[in-house]
Amino acid sequence: MNKSGDDYIAMNQIIYHITTLAEWQQAKLQGFYEASSLATEGFIHCSEEHQVAGVLQRYFAGKGPLVKLTIDTDKLTARLQRDFSASMNEHFPHIYGRLNLDAVIGEELLGQ
Repeated sequence: MNKSGDDYIAMNQIIYHITTLAEWQQAKLQGFYEASSLATEGFIHCSEEHQVAGVLQRYFAGKGPLVKLTIDTDKLTARLQRDFSASMNEHFPHIYGRLNLDAVIGEELLGQ
């Protein structure tokens, strides 16, 4: 799946994003999703499947209700890129723009 460049994202790849149920419900009403990190960091944080558990543990422990969004990268209208996280010593997928709702192919309520 990875080319030699670490910022490469394979086509037909599935990535994940964790958000609160309230934020996801708001996105459905407005027709797109914008995480707060889009305004503060310029992108929406996402994860590959093997990274989701760690993200939940580090950033969402004790918070909820949460929703895990399953995203088809081929359907994204915004730029997608893998960026290196020095604190985690690995690359994470980031969406540089709004998440169009038709790219979300699954949603799973967590912690219920």
